Amino acid sequence: MSQPRWAVVVPVKRLSAAKSRLRGALPGVPHEELALALAADTLRAVLACPAVAEAVVVTDDARVAAAARAAGAQVLPDQPDAGLNAAFRHGAAHVRDLWVAGLTADLPALRPTELAGALLAAQAGDDGVRRFVADAPGLGTVLLAAPPGVDLEPRFGVGSAAAHTASGALPLPGDWPSLRRDVDTADDLAAAARLGLGPRTAALVAAACPARSTS
Repeated sequence: MSQPRWAVVVPVKRLSAAKSRLRGALPGVPHEELALALAADTLRAVLACPAVAEAVVVTDDARVAAAARAAGAQVLPDQPDAGLNAAFRHGAAHVRDLWVAGLTADLPALRPTELAGALLAAQAGDDGVRRFVADAPGLGTVLLAAPPGVDLEPRFGVGSAAAHTASGALPLPGDWPSLRRDVDTADDLAAAARLGLGPRTAALVAAACPARSTS
């Protein structure tokens, strides 16, 4: 692969407020530990991706910030403090002379090779058009990409795939199951586990459900 040309922006909420629909998904595991594991495994895959030159984590959570810095990511405080899309815009505004991708922080099964494939596909157009990857159901968005000099214009949230399409972004149709598998519910976590979880999330699942982790 050619020289890395991408900056990936990953906003992470304060752990106490993150992934509320997952609360209680792993019996005996503190919710904040699970939320941190999801983000850490996502970031681990991002930093291992050969297409990525830098990762930018936008967060006001001290534990997330410490883990991100230890992994080698740049950390920005969430100064807008106005939700996910404002955090994406804030992170993207600090990127210079690179393609930029906004990525959700709940992809614990993410494979660096799949992320690289999606970024390469986004880059192939090189026509000034934003591109996105929808989640597994096809309604949400896990990744939004923009060339240098083009605003990211994030529209993450309920129905974001349609919102990004309406804004002029084009969907990327590649088969990247670990990239498309975001985790909002216990069923999502089980689906991600079938793909193969990153080490921090896998350890929590093993601790909470030892029979499941060895089956």
